[in-house]
Amino acid sequence: MTLQGWIIYNGQLQGDKFRDFAEWIQEAAWRKDSETIILKNNQLHSFLMNNELQILQQDNYAFPDYIVFADKDIYLAKQLELMGIPVFNSSETIATSDDKIATYQALVKNGLPVPSTIIAPKTYYATNRVDPQMIDFAIKTFGFPMIVKEAFGSFGEQVYLIHNKLDLYEKAVALQGKPYMFQEFIDSSYGTDLRLQVVGDEVVAAMKRTSLNDFRANVTTGGTMKAYQPTTAEKQLAVDATKAIDADFAGIDLLIGKDNVPIVCEVNSNAHIRNMYDCTNINVADFIIHHILDLLKEGKKYGL
Repeated sequence: MTLQGWIIYNGQLQGDKFRDFAEWIQEAAWRKDSETIILKNNQLHSFLMNNELQILQQDNYAFPDYIVFADKDIYLAKQLELMGIPVFNSSETIATSDDKIATYQALVKNGLPVPSTIIAPKTYYATNRVDPQMIDFAIKTFGFPMIVKEAFGSFGEQVYLIHNKLDLYEKAVALQGKPYMFQEFIDSSYGTDLRLQVVGDEVVAAMKRTSLNDFRANVTTGGTMKAYQPTTAEKQLAVDATKAIDADFAGIDLLIGKDNVPIVCEVNSNAHIRNMYDCTNINVADFIIHHILDLLKEGKKYGL
């Protein structure tokens, strides 16, 4: 039986990388003889009426056998799941991955190493005043330099390296009303990290990213990349981190701790895969589609 799929991405974000991911997934699906269409999230509208869940479409497409959800529109993903359509990754997985605090909590619950972290107390609005005891506690715990990281953000843009008390106080004031955390700085991994792409129970590709002028190694902040052969410990940690948020596939960012011990930095449920291909010549999309179709055909998920 030929399985039909939808690939959903965010139609309102600027730039081509989101559509690009969807097209790579679509081409991989076609190679597996799975018919797919690409849709923007704003072409689909979750509709609630009395005791019925519906999706109102701008076009009248037949509902698919599965969906690859390349977006963070959690409510839309959940609506589709509630209507009985398998979504990869699941809405719960995407929500956890999108929230770095929730991700760290899931990782630590599963006994996995992360940078030591203090979650900033929740505030509901900006007051231009921060509890000085909180600032002093963070300094006493971590010293300087220290990382301040917002719970929501992408491409390393909401991660800050703080060097003194005044800058820490000012950053805390600026982030009032947003969830964020204080975190130890892993100086042994300055400007370097590892990206391991996991699909199912396997690391299918990996690269090492390095920046000469930034503590972050993200390619979007100027980092360079090269193919990398991860150790057995790094592979196992990446697979365990993927399972900790119940992801079917994920891009795992590892920091290099003391004595080369790996530490989980981030779990990306919708990691972009073009850079990985450019670096390693491995097309992760083929692995993702193969994994999804195997799960569905063998009835291993969603009670099929």
